[in-house]
Order: sequence, then C-alpha cells, then structure tokens
Amino acid sequence: MSETTYLLSAIAVMAVVNYLTRAAAFLFFPSGKTPGVIRFIEIYFPPVILTILIFYSLKDTDFQSTPYGLYELAGVGLTVGLHLIFKNYLVSIFGGTVGYMALVQGWIF
Repeated sequence: MSETTYLLSAIAVMAVVNYLTRAAAFLFFPSGKTPGVIRFIEIYFPPVILTILIFYSLKDTDFQSTPYGLYELAGVGLTVGLHLIFKNYLVSIFGGTVGYMALVQGWIF
C-alpha cells in the first residue's frame, strides 16, 4: 500500500467515525429527551476529570526541595482562579498550562 493510499484511507476512516459519533445521539435518543444517566455524566464528569488531572499532575512534585512545588501549586491556583472567573474549562486548562509553563521556563520571575 502506498503512502498516499494509506493516508487517504486513514482520513476516510476518521471522517466516517467522526460522522457516526455525531449521529449517535440522534440514533440512540430519537425522541430528543436526554436520559438521566447522560445528564449526570454531563454535569459531574468534567469536575471529576479535572480533579484526577490535578492529582496526576502533582504526583511527582517534590515538596521537600527548592522550589518546594511552588510552580505546580501556582499553576493549580491559576487554573482554579481562571475557572472561578470565566467558568470555562478550556480557558481554565489552557491558561493554567500556559502560566505553569511560563513559570517553569523562567519567563516569569
């Protein structure tokens, strides 16, 4: 299989999967009413996933040597602060990541 054929096949598969993913809601819930389980997931999963992400991000932080986890805690604080202000998960995650990377790379301080 040539590289061009492989790439076109991969793009076609991704397009079909993307279409089926978007059509799944209409196939499984034709009445237009969202089941309670889906509403529960919609409400509670983003905070749960962010909490897991925070713990995972801090698991290798060394709080006993310089800078004592200051950059990591500042990144978490910035993420929380941005979320309290904007109430948007994407803004929170992106802003916190940029702030953390700016601290680690020495762009700030």
